[in-house]
Amino acid sequence: MDELSTLQTILIAIVEGLTEFLPVSSTGHMIITQSLLGIESTEFVKAFTVIIQFGAILSVVCLYWKRFFHLNSCKIFDSEAVKGLSGSKKGLTYLKRFLYKYDFYWKLLVAFIPAAFFGLLFSDIIDDLLESVTVVATMLVLGGVFMIFSDKIFKNQSQSTEMTDRKAFKIGIYQCIAMIPGVSRSMATIMGGMAQKLSRKHAAEFSFFLAVPTMFAATCYKILKLYLSGGTQVLSDNLFTLILGNVVAFIVALLAIKFFISFITKYGFKAFGYYRIIVGVAILAMILMGHNLEIA
Repeated sequence: MDELSTLQTILIAIVEGLTEFLPVSSTGHMIITQSLLGIESTEFVKAFTVIIQFGAILSVVCLYWKRFFHLNSCKIFDSEAVKGLSGSKKGLTYLKRFLYKYDFYWKLLVAFIPAAFFGLLFSDIIDDLLESVTVVATMLVLGGVFMIFSDKIFKNQSQSTEMTDRKAFKIGIYQCIAMIPGVSRSMATIMGGMAQKLSRKHAAEFSFFLAVPTMFAATCYKILKLYLSGGTQVLSDNLFTLILGNVVAFIVALLAIKFFISFITKYGFKAFGYYRIIVGVAILAMILMGHNLEIA
């Protein structure tokens, strides 16, 4: 028997698709949505909110497939370019081609390592925090205040498009902050990228790319935990829900990414900062007035 109705599935997936790549915390918004809809926080529901992120990351692969799979390689690495070269020079050229082709994935791996380490280390604590609407609302407000001033903070710094191993690792450290619900993985990694002197656009795009291994690993880890705890039956019983959620998240995320890149390039992050503060304050006010929004 499905633990979520079709309407609940679609609503949560829409929220995921809209917010996954925006700096407003997709996890936080799904927790708030779950609370407002009165959905019990069962093991399946917890897994569902993670697994449908897979649909969202496919939108990144779809939109950036040429860059993601490096099909736009430089002509210097074409086979014609190595004809007539001596053995040593030819070998060096092939080595450069190999390094060029796989450097993109190496940078993603370097940036992914911190989240993988701390995610495994603090898995249980993270799961507990995921049930607190108060934590989400508080972090939305704090993150919003930072975002309002972020454009000024990074305004006068020189910008670069070069991504080094050191920069990738530092962005990965920033991503770990997003393990606190309400912070936003997108916000943390974009701000991390800008702190490494990347432009808003390049920081956002690297954030999108980094989401692929990060959320894929989170999805696999959540499924593995369910499998080890004997919860595979609940996944098969709710297969339609999982498929529907991923499809909806994929379609909505496609539209959200295009909007986001265009918006931040022109206007920056201030609007998202104000939005976070409004939502966070509204949730905290409801809690203070006695409304029980905590997830059961």
